[in-house]
Amino acid sequence: QVQLVESGGGLVQPGGSLRLSCAASGFTFSVYGMRWYRQAPGKERELVASISTGGTIVYAAFVKGRFTISRDNAKNTVYLQLNSLKPEDTAVYYCNAYKTTGTKSYDYWGQGTQVTVSS
Repeated sequence: QVQLVESGGGLVQPGGSLRLSCAASGFTFSVYGMRWYRQAPGKERELVASISTGGTIVYAAFVKGRFTISRDNAKNTVYLQLNSLKPEDTAVYYCNAYKTTGTKSYDYWGQGTQVTVSS
């Protein structure tokens, strides 16, 4: 059974930090690319960061050096370090595992973890 379980969200003041984790099970984690998305109330889900199987990292423009994505294949876990948080970073953060093999694609999602940035 495939599972992605996010944790680490919470309430933080502007300028604060959080570290999100996403623990994967039920599939071969190391051969999947991993992404973090977020969805704010009333807005569409948007990509925050991605890390490929080879470690190539891409960030959304709004990250501007504040967030860091990483993965630990030994622990089947992907992380998202959130620094210098702003109220506009408030959203549910989701992790996503993806793989494309020939004509087949695989796409798994976690249930999300709430991040609220407020004073």
